[in-house]
Amino acid sequence: MLANAALAPQFLTLQNQINLFQLSIEKIIVALAMTLIIINAEIDLSVASIMGLAACTFGILVESGTPAGLAIILCLMLGIVAGAFNAFWIAYVQIPSLVVTLAMLIMYRGIARVLLEDRGITGFPQWFGDLGQKAFLGPFPLGMIIFVVLLVVLGLVLHRTGFGREVFVIGTNAEVARFSGVRVARVKTILFIISGVISALAGLLYAGRLASVRGDAATGFELDIITMVLLGGVSIFGGRGTIIGVLFSILIVLNLRNGMALVNVTGHIQTAVIGILLIMSVLGPNLAERMRSTGLAKASA
Repeated sequence: MLANAALAPQFLTLQNQINLFQLSIEKIIVALAMTLIIINAEIDLSVASIMGLAACTFGILVESGTPAGLAIILCLMLGIVAGAFNAFWIAYVQIPSLVVTLAMLIMYRGIARVLLEDRGITGFPQWFGDLGQKAFLGPFPLGMIIFVVLLVVLGLVLHRTGFGREVFVIGTNAEVARFSGVRVARVKTILFIISGVISALAGLLYAGRLASVRGDAATGFELDIITMVLLGGVSIFGGRGTIIGVLFSILIVLNLRNGMALVNVTGHIQTAVIGILLIMSVLGPNLAERMRSTGLAKASA
C-alpha cells in the first residue's frame, strides 16, 4: 500500500479505495463463501462459471421481456439449484469435489456459451445498472455493503456457532466427525448451496457493474478467489482458517493488482503473479509444518 501511494498520491483516498474494492467486488464476495468450503476440506472450482451462467441467464430473461426483479429472483434460485446439484454428487455420491466442480465448471460455462453464443446483451433497466455502478449508501456501492454484511454474517457463523464448529471438525477429519454424530452430508450440502447462491449474486453484481453480459463473463475468476482464500491462512487440507485472515489476504491481492496496474504491468503478467502467490500460499504452510515437525523430532531425540 505504501508503494502504491508513492506511485500515485491519490491512492490512499477513500474514493480510490472504494474503487479498488468495486473493481473486484464479485471475486471478494465469492471468496467469503469459498473460505467455508475449503475449511471443510472441499473445493468449488465452478463458482466463476455459476457467476457467468447467472449473469447470462439474467440477460436472456430481461431480453425476453421478464421483469428485472423477477429475473434476479430466478437467477438466485438458479444458483441454489447449481450448488445443490454440486452437493448431491459430492456429499451423497461421494465423488471428490475437485472432480465434480471441475466438470461443473465446464458444464455451466458451456450452458452460458450456448445461451449467448458470441453475442452480448445490454439495455438493462437504469436502476439495475445504478445498483452495480453508483453509490448506494453514502459513498459506498451496493456490492461493498453486501460484502461487509456477508463478512460479518459468515464470520459469526464460522467462528461463533455450532454449525461453524461442525465445518471445522469435518475439515479436520470427516470420518471422526461422522462417528461423533455430525451430519456430514447435510453440512456439505448447505455449504455448496451457500456457495452457489452467493456466486449467482456475484454474477448479477457483475452484470450490473458492466451493464452488459457475454458468455465468457467471469472467466478465470476462480484463480483470484482461491488465491485470496489460501493466502489468508486457510489450509488447502481443511480444518484451519479464519475469515479475518481472508480479509487481509483480499487487501493484499487487491493492492498488488492495483500496484502492478500503476506501473503498466499487463493483465497476463498480473495473472501469472497471482498464480505464483497461489503456489506459495500452499507450499509455505507445508514447509513451515515440516520444519516444525523436524524441530520437534530433534528436540525429543
